[in-house]
Amino acid sequence: MTLGTQAAAVGAPPKGPFVPEPSLIRIRDLIYQVCGIFHPDNKLVFLHDRCFRRVRTLGLDGLRCYLEALTSRLTRDEEMRLLLNEITVGETCFFRSPPQIAALRKILLPRIAASSPARTGRKIRIWSAGCSTGEEPYTLAMVALEEAGGLYRNLSWEIIATDLNDRSIAHAQRGLYDAYALRNTEPYFVQKCFSREGDIFRLSPQVRSVVSFSRFNLLDETKPLFMKGLDLVFCANVLIYFDAVSKRRVVESFYNSLVPGGHLFLSSTESLFAINSQFRLVHFPGATGYLRPPNAAESAAAPSFSFEAKSESRR
Repeated sequence: MTLGTQAAAVGAPPKGPFVPEPSLIRIRDLIYQVCGIFHPDNKLVFLHDRCFRRVRTLGLDGLRCYLEALTSRLTRDEEMRLLLNEITVGETCFFRSPPQIAALRKILLPRIAASSPARTGRKIRIWSAGCSTGEEPYTLAMVALEEAGGLYRNLSWEIIATDLNDRSIAHAQRGLYDAYALRNTEPYFVQKCFSREGDIFRLSPQVRSVVSFSRFNLLDETKPLFMKGLDLVFCANVLIYFDAVSKRRVVESFYNSLVPGGHLFLSSTESLFAINSQFRLVHFPGATGYLRPPNAAESAAAPSFSFEAKSESRR
């Protein structure tokens, strides 16, 4: 196989019932092995289309040659990254889940601040896993800067944002967004945190400085070792791409990354039912989250609040 040879006029699935060729099935299995994303049979047309974007770019003669590019020692790592860029594009926006943000500001931050008032320099560590183009972690950064001072004067923030898609991370690091990305954002935050340049909104350097971005494969068992001591994990609309086995592995890594008493937030349409029994389901006004239960000593010493969320063990 030679990269750059003239491609045949191929790419569109034939009319009628779609019958995937063996090379496409092998590519599906390879993607699953690398990152845990699984394309069921009813999603294979989508995968076929995204693979052929790369086939046409490389000038290859169909999926058989493309499979060679994905398995050749010389090209496999880079080409897999580029293919994952094609299949992991997600949509998001700033302040996508106001109830979760309210829970952070009104319940979790007071709890964290009150749990160790004498610990000057206490750092709140948050992981935005599957951050896409950065709207979620930047929302958290805006909240962090807004809440700084007063009750939280001894708190500092570290917001870690990761995604599998190189292009999404590059977009996030530029900090440039259109009006649609700000559709849920209050005018107060738009005026305070963005400068307008025609139809584009540029995020302020102060907000951008709070967030660090990196490429991260949630199925890589070595990298989660560096994600320890987290207070909060946000992971919205990521687990939907995994099968049950991969979900369990990812959620287990979230559990191990959180401090006792830390919280995991998924999207409003996701749950850990039949996936994990270590987390405890917690209800907030208009939202739910998952608590890594504190150990016995921490639980006995923790202060109580009249506004504290009610928690339930899953029955």
